[in-house]
Amino acid sequence: MRRRWASATPISGAGRTDAVASGPPRRPSGSPWAGRTGAAGQPPTRSPRPDRRAELRLYGVNAVQAVFARRPQAIRKLYLVQARIPQLQPLLKWCVDNRIGYRVVDEGELERLAGSAHHEGVVADVLRAEPTALQDWLRGVPAGGACALWLDGVGNPHNLGAILRSAAHFGVVAVLLPQRSGLAVSGAAARVAEGAAEAVPLVRIADDAAALAALRRAGFALAATVVRGGEDLFAVQLPRRLVYVLGAEGGGMDDALAAACDLRLSIPGTGAVESLNVAAAAAVLLAAWRMRVPAG
Repeated sequence: MRRRWASATPISGAGRTDAVASGPPRRPSGSPWAGRTGAAGQPPTRSPRPDRRAELRLYGVNAVQAVFARRPQAIRKLYLVQARIPQLQPLLKWCVDNRIGYRVVDEGELERLAGSAHHEGVVADVLRAEPTALQDWLRGVPAGGACALWLDGVGNPHNLGAILRSAAHFGVVAVLLPQRSGLAVSGAAARVAEGAAEAVPLVRIADDAAALAALRRAGFALAATVVRGGEDLFAVQLPRRLVYVLGAEGGGMDDALAAACDLRLSIPGTGAVESLNVAAAAAVLLAAWRMRVPAG
């Protein structure tokens, strides 16, 4: 059984090393508990086991650095390869100062921890950022031009990551997720998003009809994005406050939801393929809106 971390400084063990001399301060040698003992020299009492569902295992440099930049208090554990120590010095120092455990491990161990070869030399266990309720989010949306994405049935984590990356690039104010959707940020989605998972708010929709009404009261028009039969995205005038509704990969969006939208839009193409992947379509849709509604 893997021993839980209670030490706040680098932990050594079989196949692992402490930070090199140029890195953050070392703990005293000896027991992993050196420098933090309780009564009669015993290790301090360990805190209760946290709810693992509240934690997320991230990997990839930009994904981990984005959490450190925006909500460092969410970081619970850190694993990295030796080669990443110079680049991640500020994060390692923060871990030492805030008694967060980290380990320097080899590539094989990091791949096992991440469950992926695409770990980029760093893995972190962090607290999940829970989606915001729609009404709470709407209260903070500024006046003027704004664009959001409503993902109806999208389920592929790599598509979610790519959508978040495009959303951050084009200044999307939120990604809306229906309550029935099991979609959430995963390690794979966060790595593909390259830090955007921390930059774009996720908003949970409890009821479609109530959400449509609330968004319209806030001045948003809703556009169903369809493969065929919609208005030409590049010819239509797009509203300054707009929510694009994107359907699931393959199945499309719910028919009732599409019918309830204010617009139906299609991306024109050659017909050589049936449609764009949902993440590619999102990037095209956002670029078209941004071209008509410049930032600022």
